Amino acid sequence: MSQPLAFKPRVPQKAVDLTDGAINKLRQLIETEGDETLALRLAVRPGGCSGFSYEMFFDNEFDGADTVEEYEGVKVVVDPQSLEMVRGATLDYKDGLTGAGFAINNPNVTRSCGCGNSFS
Repeated sequence: MSQPLAFKPRVPQKAVDLTDGAINKLRQLIETEGDETLALRLAVRPGGCSGFSYEMFFDNEFDGADTVEEYEGVKVVVDPQSLEMVRGATLDYKDGLTGAGFAINNPNVTRSCGCGNSFS
């Protein structure tokens, strides 16, 4: 008698994914800063009209509980509380006629505000 197949949820290999555009832009910004020890810190903070907002900045101080991942030489750091809210998200960078900037596609978001800066 064969054993039934166990359900295994899909767990991303990395906490967040970065597109080639995001990796290239981050690498460029870090080179401009002139400090190869910098990493992008991605965090979720309370605030905004929908409850939470993203925070991104360069950091070179990491806590032992932080998740640190590397993408073609670019490091991304996420604190444990934010990790559960961004796990499986994709960070992209677009540069076009209508504007340039980073965008986060997060499958964990249930709703977002009209300005696109906060979510729940």
